[in-house]
Amino acid sequence: MTSSTTYKTAHTWRFFRSGGFDQVALETADDLRHLAQLDPKLWTALACPTTGLEFDDRTLALIDTDGDGQIRVPEVLAAVKWACAMLTDPQGLFAGGALPLVAIDDSHAEGAELLATARQALAYLGKPGVPTLAVEDFADLTLLFKAGHFNGDGVVPAALASDAGDEALMQLVADIVATQGGVADRSGEPGATAETLAAFIDQAQAVQAWRARAESEAAALMPLGAATADAVAAVSVVRVKVDDYFTRCQLAAYDGRAAEALNPALTAYAALAGQAMAAGDAAVAALPLAAVAAGAALPLHGDAGLNPAWAGAVGALRAQAVAPLLGARDVLNAADWAVLQDSLAAHAAWQAERPATAVHNLDRERLAAVLAGEAPAQLATLIEQDVTSDTSATRVDAAQRLVHYQRDLVTLLHNFVTLSDFYSRTKKAIFQAGTLYIDQRSCELVLCVGDAGAHAKMAPFSGCYLLYCVCERSGSAPIHIVAALTGGSVDELMVPGRHGVFYDRDGRDWMATVSKVVEQPVSVRQAFFTPYRRIGSFVENQIRNFAASKDKA
Repeated sequence: MTSSTTYKTAHTWRFFRSGGFDQVALETADDLRHLAQLDPKLWTALACPTTGLEFDDRTLALIDTDGDGQIRVPEVLAAVKWACAMLTDPQGLFAGGALPLVAIDDSHAEGAELLATARQALAYLGKPGVPTLAVEDFADLTLLFKAGHFNGDGVVPAALASDAGDEALMQLVADIVATQGGVADRSGEPGATAETLAAFIDQAQAVQAWRARAESEAAALMPLGAATADAVAAVSVVRVKVDDYFTRCQLAAYDGRAAEALNPALTAYAALAGQAMAAGDAAVAALPLAAVAAGAALPLHGDAGLNPAWAGAVGALRAQAVAPLLGARDVLNAADWAVLQDSLAAHAAWQAERPATAVHNLDRERLAAVLAGEAPAQLATLIEQDVTSDTSATRVDAAQRLVHYQRDLVTLLHNFVTLSDFYSRTKKAIFQAGTLYIDQRSCELVLCVGDAGAHAKMAPFSGCYLLYCVCERSGSAPIHIVAALTGGSVDELMVPGRHGVFYDRDGRDWMATVSKVVEQPVSVRQAFFTPYRRIGSFVENQIRNFAASKDKA
């Protein structure tokens, strides 16, 4: 039973009585304009989550301006106030559906910009002249942000650079994407930003300076010219092993008794003798480069007593480093080894300072042309123009916000400020998850619960008979629901393990299994007889226990 009541405040509110309490009737544009004057204690809810409701998550996210996952009264009021300011007549919000362009109030700057953005969006979608803008028009935002258009996100893809008509500018964007990684433009295309441009220039300057040292200090850094790198590589391959060999020889010179111990024992060869061997075997490679003796020199040929596992690497050392720097020779002594390393130390140190960047992949001429040209400054200007563009993404976001509010805002108010959708019986409230069919009855007040255990702790305070169910469906993750029984008899019927069928709001059926029951009377009649039923159950149990004990005796 409902009744209508009028309350006089700064704004005249109409209330209806349903569910045992007065609720405000939101019916007119003036109701929306004065919603901030409605005392919060008269709101049926003061907060709601942005997920888990039968409502568009995107609309809820747009209202949740602080992004904390909860919508509160100030955020609802801000959404209503902004929507009223953007429309010539907020009464249109009650109609829902698509947003008529004529409804946008262009008498002020923000509204005029929003109207222009809406028309431009329709033009980009290939629908110029269409009088309405709908939520579906924003399903793929990349259609509204062509790569060749400024969109306010500060990302310049190659297509936008090509509009400037400068080949060097397009190549610079391609180089930045290749070396720094592309940042996705709102069109979906990769592009350059102020940050990636600055990083590219810094790295390019570092690479150019590093390369320039090889020219200015060629005598020290490049003693063999272009072949120096090969010589350094050949030395690095055998450095540890050659150092080990000469250290062993020095120990043998220090104490002649050490020579025998520093050479492989016969048992090491015996262990190798019992298996098939190859020159590259790890066990062979672990042996010294050559026989250890006081003052011995390292043979540089494989047939002169050199460990066969290292013959190839030592041969490369002889050809690429020893011969070019020290002259042709068949053996290498410790002094020559020290001279050889000193000759290449500067180049090795220079290589260690090589900037760690993919900019090295660009050839010298290309890099010099970039740093000497005007393309970096032109790209910086283009990025700034995109950031400050009149067709910014912020305005597209505003248009998207308004069409979502046009379709959904009043529905949210009818489930937040009031519960009129729930009590109207013509539609389900946004918190109703579906319908549970069990024991030849249907339960309409069904909610999804994330933590059934925590929810059940507060359930007794609801005064409702509650069924907690686990719902399963092939190909989908299980969901947990709670259903309220508000009529009929529940004696000995709703026990854990009982099965039912749950239909969600999309019409899909789920196998529902009762997991927990919170027992409460479902009617005045049941509340009256509950104490007597409990006494009857107690007496019945006592008689059953007495009979069982006598039977056992």
